[in-house]
Amino acid sequence: MPLVTETLGFAPDYSDYQRTWDLQKRYHEEVLAEDRESTVLLLEHPPVYTAGKRTEDHERPTDGTEVVDVDRGGKITWHGPGQLVAYLVYKLHDPKEVRLFVSQLEDSMIELLAEYDIEATTVEGRAGVWILGDGTRRDRKIGAIGIRIHEGVTMHGLALNCSNDLAAYESIIACGIADADTTTMSAELGRNVTPEDVANRLDEILHNHITA
Repeated sequence: MPLVTETLGFAPDYSDYQRTWDLQKRYHEEVLAEDRESTVLLLEHPPVYTAGKRTEDHERPTDGTEVVDVDRGGKITWHGPGQLVAYLVYKLHDPKEVRLFVSQLEDSMIELLAEYDIEATTVEGRAGVWILGDGTRRDRKIGAIGIRIHEGVTMHGLALNCSNDLAAYESIIACGIADADTTTMSAELGRNVTPEDVANRLDEILHNHITA
């Protein structure tokens, strides 16, 4: 299926979460009505916690931080400066190919990370993209996925940790996983890699995987 890209904003011009979500909803209606091509939105949010349908009360922040409840799958996560977000409003070839679509998103992040000599993989039973523990460090999540599919058209998408401050994850049980850690490309490489540095390349890879 054809796929077009829109860049909504990177630091310091962050893309507000609620406005971006509203835009996704409008694009979803237009793609469903065949008034718009499938679209990927690339952006960076200001700090925000979002809770998917499976989020439990004890997984929410304990410091009073606002949480936006959203209609995607999964649990609670954080978005904010230093994290590359790609939302896909995409009409599936076959509405039943949900697992394939998720795999395509995971494979896209893994391919990008490999180009930076970061060995990432998937973990059975856990969504997203991981760097496996080595006996000294635990498994570390570097890329998250949360989607919603309505009438064969997707919403939401992926979030890749590039240079974000990991302190934001200390107030939540990120994605409901308590026995692992979170990391970023910058933390793994020992140098700063921003969302804007990798956005265009991730977009190319997404197009290659999804529209193939």
